Parts: sequence; structure tokens; C-alpha cells
Amino acid sequence: MSDNTVLVSRGSRRSRGAFIPPLLLIPLIAYNFFAFLFMQGSPSGWAAKLIEIPMVSGLQWVLTAGDLMLVGGLVCLFFEVLKSTNIGRASVVEHMLSTVVFVIFLVEFLLVGAAASSVFFILMMMAIFDVVAGFTVSISGATRDVSVD
Repeated sequence: MSDNTVLVSRGSRRSRGAFIPPLLLIPLIAYNFFAFLFMQGSPSGWAAKLIEIPMVSGLQWVLTAGDLMLVGGLVCLFFEVLKSTNIGRASVVEHMLSTVVFVIFLVEFLLVGAAASSVFFILMMMAIFDVVAGFTVSISGATRDVSVD
């Protein structure tokens, strides 16, 4: 007679951290803050030169406001992907909120003139990447947490 038991481990090798709201809210709020307060709702303001550095090749490397915003978005995306490796109830809520952040990006991109820029579009793509990566990592991690003997 064999004993078929499903073992579900209470302890996990991954950390069960505290709830952290979606970090891509930071570039969303920052984009809107600068676009409406300093650029009067015009998406062309993201092409403004911030720094111009001469390169060895003789050409100038130009860092624009949009480039800086995208770098900030990439940093937030990096930490979002790290957060997606956590398990537990808080991570499910975080994934749902990340989906809401993407929907806000999408609605704003479609309806608000100030969001009609490549910078906002790329930030929106980071948000959908966060949603897809978060659910993918969570699902693949959950299948490894259940063992059947």
C-alpha cells in the first residue's frame, strides 16, 4: 500500500517581503508632473537637451529629458522584475496593481495629448513587460513549490 501525499512547503527559499506598490508608478507620475507643469502639455519638451558631452570621435553626445526619463523607467523596471520573484498574497496584489498601472498608461496614451510621445510609449511598453514578466515568473516559481511524492 503506497501513501500518496502532496507536500507543500511552508518555508520557501524566496523571501516573503512586505507589500511594495508598483514602482512604475514613479515614472508615470514624474512624466505627468513634468509634462503638465513644465512643458504645458506638449510632448515635444522631452527632446530638450540637458547635457552635451564631446566624445573622442569628435561628435557630441546629447542627453535629452526623454532619455533621462527612460533611464529612470528602466531602473524601476529592474526592481519590479526583482520584486516579481517574491511569493505570497502580497505578490498577487502587486501583480494586479501592476496591471492597473499598465491600463492607466494605455488609457492615458490613447486619450491624453501630452502622452503622445515616444518616451511615454516606451514607458508603457515597460509597464506591459512588467505585467507579463511578473505573472510568468510567479507561475513558473509556483510550479516548483509543489512537490508530489
